[in-house]
Amino acid sequence: MQTVAVIVQDGVEPFGLGSLVEVWGEPYHPEDDNPVFDFRVCTPRPGRVRGRAGFDLHVDHGLEAIEDADLVCFAPRHDFLDFDPAVLASARSSYERGAIVYAHCSASFMLAEAGLLDGRECTTHWRYGERLARMYPKAIVRPDVLYVHDGNILTGAGSAAGIDASLHLMRQTFGAKVASTTARRIVVPPHRDGGQAQFVRTPMGQTEADTLAPLLVWASDHLDEPLPVERLAAQAHMSARTFARRFRDETGTTPLQWVTNQRLALAEEMLENSALSVEQIATRVGFGNAATLRHHFSAARGTTPVQYRRTFSTVDQSVRAV
Repeated sequence: MQTVAVIVQDGVEPFGLGSLVEVWGEPYHPEDDNPVFDFRVCTPRPGRVRGRAGFDLHVDHGLEAIEDADLVCFAPRHDFLDFDPAVLASARSSYERGAIVYAHCSASFMLAEAGLLDGRECTTHWRYGERLARMYPKAIVRPDVLYVHDGNILTGAGSAAGIDASLHLMRQTFGAKVASTTARRIVVPPHRDGGQAQFVRTPMGQTEADTLAPLLVWASDHLDEPLPVERLAAQAHMSARTFARRFRDETGTTPLQWVTNQRLALAEEMLENSALSVEQIATRVGFGNAATLRHHFSAARGTTPVQYRRTFSTVDQSVRAV
């Protein structure tokens, strides 16, 4: 890999562009012995490119700059559903000649519009995952990960995940030592644990239901107690079979999964805002013990309760139990 081109358009997101520049546009550092690339920023219409953060860019290169690029990156922009036919064509031509095509954050929609994500695993910012899957049903959207590398297509999740995706590609191309040196220079970990799921806020008590709404409120107040289907059904004055059917019809999920999700949401809040130990939190939210909480938390959030707390806690670490 020698030549890297980044396509920017009006409304370019400065951090998204910056994350690409930080990895691929850096000059040589003798102490790191880092690879240096022929790095180009280009745009469909050279000249002024409007930003969205109080400053604009002046870009000299047009799209011809990508014609011999080994890596073609598409920076995210604010109006990500406004597709420029010339940019779509550039994506297709880059892919067809074998270049690595990398779309960061909402730029994944552009690759999908170009037809490059059909039958391919991909990701985008977690806020847009459902929309991407709905608009492009042939794409295999994985909204819970930081990046997906499928063939010569790389898609990254939102904001800082652009660095994760670029470091992954650096590791794949130049090895772990070069990627680690790059990460140290940027002052980020070479590899982050978990995926996007840990950054998705899961509010308590947000499930809409018709006849079962009072029950859901009651159950949310009794999460520290055993809540088998039979008890929930009795509280709703229904048979277990009728209750299970009604519950799925009104909430779209099973009673067990709903209770688990509510317990996880409460655990998140307590990990962020309390000094209770993981064992104490597990008891308070109804999982009974730390091992069970770890099992469910890791499966749903892609990280452990302790790692989540280290990342998101608002409590002084000197007074916090783990």
